Amino acid sequence: MNATLVVVVAVALFFDFTNGFHDTANAIATTVATKAISPKVAVIGAALFNFLGAFVSLKVAATVAKGIVSPKAITLHVVLAGLVGAIIWNLITWRQGLPTSSSHSLIGGIAGASIMAIGLHAIKWQGLSNKVLLPSLISPFLGLIVAGILMFIVLRIIKNRSKKTVSKVFKRLQLVSGSFVAFTHGTNDAQKTMGIIALALLINHPGESFHVPIWVIISSATAMALGTFIGGWRIINTLGQRITQLEPQQGFAASTSTAGVLFLTAHFGFPVSTTHTISGSILGAGAATKPDSVDWRIVRQIIIAWIITVPCAAAVGAVMEVLTRATNNTGIVLSVAILLVGTIYVTRNWSWESTAQIRSRVAFLGARNR
Repeated sequence: MNATLVVVVAVALFFDFTNGFHDTANAIATTVATKAISPKVAVIGAALFNFLGAFVSLKVAATVAKGIVSPKAITLHVVLAGLVGAIIWNLITWRQGLPTSSSHSLIGGIAGASIMAIGLHAIKWQGLSNKVLLPSLISPFLGLIVAGILMFIVLRIIKNRSKKTVSKVFKRLQLVSGSFVAFTHGTNDAQKTMGIIALALLINHPGESFHVPIWVIISSATAMALGTFIGGWRIINTLGQRITQLEPQQGFAASTSTAGVLFLTAHFGFPVSTTHTISGSILGAGAATKPDSVDWRIVRQIIIAWIITVPCAAAVGAVMEVLTRATNNTGIVLSVAILLVGTIYVTRNWSWESTAQIRSRVAFLGARNR
């Protein structure tokens, strides 16, 4: 394993760590918001199920490795530039509290670096459109519809039952649905890093067929779980019990819908956004209960974030590729990345950022009793 490949693998695992750090609230925000479980236990559970979910399937990894860019057309330096671009954009949006997708950041970063390196022909445009962009556009709306239907059914079931009994039952059910979300998050998101590492291995050994070694699966799963545990506790602990007035039955419908959509897309190998899927599901659950409880400003924010992430991450990835090529030194790119990441970390405001991140995920549903 040459030095550049080692660096690419290390940076990919760091991206996986930031993915768990960035997207922790996806799996546990609704469960913590309804007080079904304490923040600390929720984060530990999410880390565990993220880890287990990474072992289920390799279809998403195959899509990322072979279905978006041509392994024969790019180099390890291009992959490294794309990863650095994705990490930087991930942390910039985390710093600003934007509900962006780590998946879109990764794909955008790799695509931007590839295009800058050798041109538009590096991208498999049909694969990018059919396996990434279209499913990612559909998934939040599918989550919204499924959650709305589930909420409609639930409202009929709990009609005329005491609020105390309903709350108790659905808090318990949320433990199952929340675990399923964390599990499917690992199934979907951890595989994206596996795919990038597999892509790097293919580039380094062009004659070999696509394969994800067991060490790649274990290391990717571990990196995401570790990021979930470390980042999740810092974020959730700040806001834990003050997120929204989301009801347990709404949280159950949103989590179940999200997990179902993520499981389905992972089955077909579509690397969709967990962030946008759960946001759509929460909107569906809230709108089915009380349509005017939806804060449509958050909906607009989510849509804007969806639109800008791929091109912005691509732009950052492209800049990193130019820097790598101009200096002919990967160390320069890594130094710039470390400087930017360090600056973002040092200048953080945990209280404000935690609030922004969690509110982005739960979309303030139920927070205002209009």
